[in-house]
Amino acid sequence: MGTVNLIECIVTWQGEGSDAGKRMLLCRFKKCNRVCKWCDTLVKMRVQQEASYELTHLQTIIDKHKCGLMITGGEPSFDDQYFFTKDLLEKLNYPYANVETNGHALKSLLDVVPRIKPVTFVYSPKFFTPVELDLEFAKTSKVYTDSRVIIKLVYQDTELIHQYLEYIEDLPGIHEKVFLMPEGTTKDKLIENAGITFDAAEKYRFGFSSRDHIIYGFV
Repeated sequence: MGTVNLIECIVTWQGEGSDAGKRMLLCRFKKCNRVCKWCDTLVKMRVQQEASYELTHLQTIIDKHKCGLMITGGEPSFDDQYFFTKDLLEKLNYPYANVETNGHALKSLLDVVPRIKPVTFVYSPKFFTPVELDLEFAKTSKVYTDSRVIIKLVYQDTELIHQYLEYIEDLPGIHEKVFLMPEGTTKDKLIENAGITFDAAEKYRFGFSSRDHIIYGFV
């Protein structure tokens, strides 16, 4: 079946988004094309070394633990990780899967991964300048109509975030696909920022997602 290079491979739970609480085999890539200051895996990506994992071994884990597949990073669609992600999704059998992506090559993955596969693509937009925001407008409009895509956004009370939310709230059929999450890499910080995130979710009529892996410390 082949191999993939990962920095982490463990059975855990999904902590965010529409599949929160589901058992997952977490497969984490090292490289990322966009590093955010609030990234909760930045230290892991810096210090942990890649190892090669046989796909047959990963299938054995999924079968034994009756779990789904979570592909994260890093950025699963960046550089050679794109091809590893494609192999994981196409060659493994799983009851459900999540691909957590900043959208780098999301459109391409949507085009090549067979729709028969039970995959949710969890798109987390990243934009730090007005130019990048314009690019996210275009990227979101191209992928959000795909039934396999949800949007998971770390909320901050900034002008750029509000411009993005104001843009997407008028897209048809968007509201059940968007989850806002509080910013924070610790439990206390998440709780501190939860109030303004709930307020924003109510204002724009989007969902709220906790970040259970940080709150409960299971990853």
